[in-house]
Amino acid sequence: MKRTMSGLSLVEMVMTIVIISIALVASLTAFSTLSGRTADGMIQTRTLDLAQLYIDEILNHRFDEATGAFGVPTYTGACRITNDGESRDAYDDVDDFDAINNEIPTFADSALASAYDGFRVSVSVSCDNSIGINAEGAKLIQISIVNPQNQTGVFAVYKGNY
Repeated sequence: MKRTMSGLSLVEMVMTIVIISIALVASLTAFSTLSGRTADGMIQTRTLDLAQLYIDEILNHRFDEATGAFGVPTYTGACRITNDGESRDAYDDVDDFDAINNEIPTFADSALASAYDGFRVSVSVSCDNSIGINAEGAKLIQISIVNPQNQTGVFAVYKGNY
């Protein structure tokens, strides 16, 4: 009985190492590109969540200083932006938020606050009748959020006088 020995030659072994190396480099390059972008999605989600928190807080306030409790009676004059000089915890109408400029978000929960380190929020409130929802105009609320990567997201909503 004759035995034949089989194996790899040196050339075959070198070619195998080269092919595996090329495949490994391509895989690691693709993986590093994808893993570097996972933080972008998390930061964008936090930016949206923060914008929603501010929008909910602002829209929960009255249209104008002269608007009654719960919006009754409605303010009857033309849209106006008033500066009451109130502190942040005493804001009672939408245009008070116009004073927020480059604010660091604060939260009662310290774990939540640490998730928003590096974020800055600015709010702009102006009268706008371009969409025609109110005869005397509505208030356009624009929220600008700068994330830790120094990218700015702008979110806008309207508050009507009704």
